[in-house]
Amino acid sequence: MKFLIATVLLLMIDPPDFKEQQLKFDRVKSAYEEKEATVKKLLSDKKIERGFKLFIRAFKKEQILEVWVAKSDAWQLLTTYDFCTTSGKLGPKRKEGDLQIPEGVYHINHFNPFSVFHLSLGINYPNASDKILSDKKAPGGAIYIHGNCVTIGCIPITDDKIKELYILAVESRNSGQAKIPVHIFPSRDFDSLIKEAGANTGFWTNLKTIYDDFESTKKLRQVTVNKTGVYSLTSN
Repeated sequence: MKFLIATVLLLMIDPPDFKEQQLKFDRVKSAYEEKEATVKKLLSDKKIERGFKLFIRAFKKEQILEVWVAKSDAWQLLTTYDFCTTSGKLGPKRKEGDLQIPEGVYHINHFNPFSVFHLSLGINYPNASDKILSDKKAPGGAIYIHGNCVTIGCIPITDDKIKELYILAVESRNSGQAKIPVHIFPSRDFDSLIKEAGANTGFWTNLKTIYDDFESTKKLRQVTVNKTGVYSLTSN
């Protein structure tokens, strides 16, 4: 009986507020103190106050990180951040230590307020496609969007800018967005790349379908992965 009562009481307690928990960390608290007004201005300029969804899109050749927001299904570009530096070359990450920034369809899977690169947002590399196409024993991992200006496969955008992006991610997560999508592409100019792609022709042609679909609709469709590691867009 005591166990049953305790269980009922636990079910009645709301889960911890994500933003409240994050603000207990000194770096996150400082980020809000320094950058909350900047972030609110970015959002208000798009007539968004709260309860938004976040989408991050990166282009390796251009070294640009795009930040998109939406209140419903239609996305609008909020801001962009430059990569502070980069590593590797155009093409997917396939092995630990290859210095490559991954390419593909990901989501944020880790908020790290203790990062050695100030603040960081982890992406779920290796994803389902990477696990099929990358080295089976050592595909690599621990890929982040982070502060500072060094990288061996991550995307650094400086301490100053990661504060803004981290706040945006906290706010969207706090509003109920369980997965913040992150698309990483080799370049905007897929046509030129594919002409000279060589071994990456098939992979980049596959990624182009995802890029083109968002460009034409400004909507995000669910992406699945088949048994050969190929991405497919689901029909709405």
